[in-house]
Amino acid sequence: MTKSDFSVDVLVVGGGISGLQASLDLADQGFQVAVVEKEPSIGGKMIALSKVFPTLDCSSCITTPKMAASAHHEKIRILTYTELKGIEGAPGAFRARVLKKPRYVNEDSCIGCRQCEYACPVNVPHSFEGGFGARRAAYVPFTNAIPQLALLDMENCVLCGKCEKVCPAGSIDFSQQSEEFIISAKSVVMATGFELTPPTAKPQYGYDRVPNVVTGLQMERLLAPHGPYGRVLRPSDGKMPESIAYVQCAGSRDASLGVPYCSRVCCMYAIKQAMLLSGALPLADITIYYMDIRAFGKGYEQFYQNAQAMGVEFVKGKVARITEGENQSPVVRVEMIEDGGVVRERQHDLVVLSTGMLPGWQPDGVEGLTVAEDGFLSLPSAKLRPALTSREGMFVAGTAAGPKDIVDSIVEGGAAAMEASNFLRSLDSAAEAGIATVHEGVAVGGRSDGAGGAAVRETVVAGGRSNG
Repeated sequence: MTKSDFSVDVLVVGGGISGLQASLDLADQGFQVAVVEKEPSIGGKMIALSKVFPTLDCSSCITTPKMAASAHHEKIRILTYTELKGIEGAPGAFRARVLKKPRYVNEDSCIGCRQCEYACPVNVPHSFEGGFGARRAAYVPFTNAIPQLALLDMENCVLCGKCEKVCPAGSIDFSQQSEEFIISAKSVVMATGFELTPPTAKPQYGYDRVPNVVTGLQMERLLAPHGPYGRVLRPSDGKMPESIAYVQCAGSRDASLGVPYCSRVCCMYAIKQAMLLSGALPLADITIYYMDIRAFGKGYEQFYQNAQAMGVEFVKGKVARITEGENQSPVVRVEMIEDGGVVRERQHDLVVLSTGMLPGWQPDGVEGLTVAEDGFLSLPSAKLRPALTSREGMFVAGTAAGPKDIVDSIVEGGAAAMEASNFLRSLDSAAEAGIATVHEGVAVGGRSDGAGGAAVRETVVAGGRSNG
């Protein structure tokens, strides 16, 4: 045991939208919850989005209240910048080994004033903004990060000490080390999320060679009102693009990449972004190159038809490669399926790759938890009880079990919370039944007034009568 070890009713691994939903549902039922998040802030991928489909509601307006509610809930303890290393033990008595990475900032005293960030002289590409814009080596992850605490990027820090000098709370601690400790939990909810297919996985698409080829998540940041530029600009020269193209299945439905499955959300987020671009850049031509449009959810087909009515061009074709043309503009070589398979080259100012979903975590060090053929956590009863895993007492939420959209992730977060709640109550019922049995045995066999003995004797006599 270390001084940092503690116990909770439920451990939620992952602080994205499904993990937060599960945590809030469990905490509102009175259970003690711990949330372990590997990033410096909770919120997951959703907090980086501009708007959500098909309603085009503000993504931050949905996510931030859940982040704040979790952070201020008396039954929820949040551990950011912390990684799960393994889980051992039996159902009802799990022991999770976690590693808290050093922020080099004292979390108890930091007030999030950003004075360290303003004083830091080192600029590096802003990872939250998709590499667009810059942040300092001492920084708060993003504007509405929770917790609103700074951290130091020691890979780029020059140890000038300016942050330490200006910190009004004296929170900078260059000697901080990683800390490993144990969280004991009766139940576990795995909400480990997803990662994106690397855009360089298909080198023919030129992501690392053609400067104006970006990913869908990078476009989300360009479209966001609080994004790096406040508008949509080409990365190479800062100009507003007049022609934008989307390449679908750029990392999904591709056996050569080991990703034969459909990632489900790519068509819809491309259509959503195309509609947002039509509003942000009314004169721009927007084209979506697709193999199949998979608009599977409620209202999604109508959303697709609305995009067509707005003038978004949908071209059924397979993109072979993307090269650099004049003025650093990408040139898309595509087989036009509906035109008899003729091959054409079309130039655009900006190309967006609709990358797919990969598992965000593998259950190494977690005995009994298995994965399916696609690498996501396996579900023994996917249709009837989609939150169940192969390990009793452990449940799954969101994209930890496979690609899905925000709506389904939130619903499954609630389902995982209910499964965990039922499991915990079954443990309590079993414990109460065991205590009741013990008490009953003591009450019958241990009476001092002789009534217990009389009852036993009566039963023996009645059972031994020879006359019926």
